Amino acid sequence: MAALEKHSPARNGFDTDELARIRADFPGLDQAVHGKPLVYLDNAASAQKPRAVIERLSTFYGHDYANVHRGVHTLSQRATEAYEGARESVRRFLNAPTGEEIIFTKNATEAINLVASCFREGVLEAGDEIVSSLLEHHSNIVPWQLAAERTGARVLPVPIDDNGEFLLDRYRELLGPKTRLVAVTHVSNAIGTVTPIAEIIRLAHEQGVPVLVDGSQAAPHMAIDVQALDADFYVFTGHKVFGPSGIGVLFGKREWLDRLPPYQGGGDMIERVSFAGTTFAKPPHKFEAGTPPIAQAVGLGAAIDYVNGIGMARVAAHEAMLLAYATERLSAINSLEIVGRASRKAAILSFNLMGVHAHDVGTIVDHSGVAIRVGHHCAQPLMDHFDVASTARASFAFYNSREDVDALADSLKSVQEIFGR
Repeated sequence: MAALEKHSPARNGFDTDELARIRADFPGLDQAVHGKPLVYLDNAASAQKPRAVIERLSTFYGHDYANVHRGVHTLSQRATEAYEGARESVRRFLNAPTGEEIIFTKNATEAINLVASCFREGVLEAGDEIVSSLLEHHSNIVPWQLAAERTGARVLPVPIDDNGEFLLDRYRELLGPKTRLVAVTHVSNAIGTVTPIAEIIRLAHEQGVPVLVDGSQAAPHMAIDVQALDADFYVFTGHKVFGPSGIGVLFGKREWLDRLPPYQGGGDMIERVSFAGTTFAKPPHKFEAGTPPIAQAVGLGAAIDYVNGIGMARVAAHEAMLLAYATERLSAINSLEIVGRASRKAAILSFNLMGVHAHDVGTIVDHSGVAIRVGHHCAQPLMDHFDVASTARASFAFYNSREDVDALADSLKSVQEIFGR
């Protein structure tokens, strides 16, 4: 898989005409900011939306919208078919065995909280351990801390080295008889490190420990196969894979979904309700209480269809080219330090300019039309490891170009000129 390999020189990207056609599919890219053409490099926070998703949402709301499941009228049947069709699109996207193992949530954060809450109620006890890592987004730390506080368990972080590499040897040492779950990222949102996730899962399974993978940053960049990985849980969020906000996905192996208690109570997650007691529906509906994010799921299905039309292997190759080129261009800038130089990275570059606060960097490059993210990226333990309060982060998508990288590099030189560096 191209995104998992060391990056080759600038080749394998889309040709000029094809990239122009792709960019034309994203109306948000066709605008000026401060009088300059927009260069959108904040994709790790949220991606722009293709016209196919925008039009699918408009059509659904305008012609097919109704509540799903149990309705016998035509609009409800149409909406249910579209909603469950989106579930099937997600199943294929992840190569999950069945649609019953795909649960729609409002985002990846809720998906992780769902599993953490259910583990707290049905699995964790005092003295148990949850293994995570220093690479995690706060959303894959705080829910486990809350679960640990309420059960007497504890969360143990796997350390990383100075390049941002996940340390497998230290991970092996942390796995033990008290380990009840491993919760790790597939790709770091802050520095782009691709973890050795297949080996992480294999080592955990050798000791009978289930693994939850946060795939929020992996899903936009590479093909995902939960069966090949043998992941017990895999989560991602729709807005990062060019779909709407307000939709996330939890894949869970059926044996775990059958075992865990419901996350929330309400409509559509029941089999039979009486004041003497309630029985629950089977997955996925067991974990989808109330009216679900219907239109958002439909939009996510359209986004997945769009990306599949391009091909994830080609996406990975194009982004590998961009990352290699951006690393070369930014490394040539005096006083710029790239934070995180793992051998396997997705198309994310975090950096700092010596003597310039990251927020000043972000503000100044914005006036050149360049959109980047600044701050701790919801990864403060990782920032602490590198002894920085924040970084500037450029994150690329398949619609970005070498010219976007050049615009970023030029804008950073402008920052240096302003600060006399």
